[in-house]
Amino acid sequence: MPKFRILIVGCGYLGSVVAKMAHDSGHTVFATTRRPNRATELRKQGIEPILADWTNRSRLRALPEVDRVLVAVSYDSASRLSRYESQVGGMRNLLEAVPEQAHLCYISTTGVYHQTGGVWVDERSPAKPNREGGRVHLQAEDLLHRHRPAAPWTILRLAGIYGPGRVPRIDSVLQGQPIASAEDGYLNLIHVHDAARAVFAAWQKSAYRMYVVGDDEPMPRRDFYCEIARQCGAATPVFVPPPAGSAKQMRSESNKRIWNRRLKGNLLPKLAFPTYREGLASILKT
Repeated sequence: MPKFRILIVGCGYLGSVVAKMAHDSGHTVFATTRRPNRATELRKQGIEPILADWTNRSRLRALPEVDRVLVAVSYDSASRLSRYESQVGGMRNLLEAVPEQAHLCYISTTGVYHQTGGVWVDERSPAKPNREGGRVHLQAEDLLHRHRPAAPWTILRLAGIYGPGRVPRIDSVLQGQPIASAEDGYLNLIHVHDAARAVFAAWQKSAYRMYVVGDDEPMPRRDFYCEIARQCGAATPVFVPPPAGSAKQMRSESNKRIWNRRLKGNLLPKLAFPTYREGLASILKT
């Protein structure tokens, strides 16, 4: 495999895994961060830090020449910026600073889909998000379509990412606390390791502009939390309605199933963690 010069914008949970994989494979890796202490951490890991905030256009003018770009920016709710200013404005600034020939992989979300009732959705399904997070990701996606029609880029609409250090509600399960969520709606997940593998596959052999990225088995929420309890020897979880109007209620109202047919057919024929059972086992045994 050829060696790339890779820029990671948003070196958080997923970005850090991609950065480590890239560094371990001999690629040159750059990563943006807004914090000097995080820059020190990155440098110790063999990653070249770039102190920059993508919402500040002037800070992106001196980006290095790169072949591949990963955009995996999570919204910082503590910032003074709106989701639109952060996600869409930042994306617009980046596109002005990064050469068109660099293959850009944009991490979007299956939250762009509005469907409920447990229906299956894929890349061809209409997307009319009813939450602001989904709407701004869809607007950022549109920038790629409009401003780089002939350039190489790939959109990965990710299901919920889990992995080491990130298992939804695990503390509540282990402590026997009620889980404020509907128990019968579907969860769609992808292990962070497989999500990172999808990024590399997109950079190398992307046959389509867009992929939904989820594992092989969407599951009712109850099944997921009960599996955590089973593997940890904890009591069977109890569910209670989330507070009316809360973010937890909005998330629990999501009830669709992600069909990963295109992902399996073109990017990752075999997932390392095809279902939540294998994924949880690999995390909880450590």
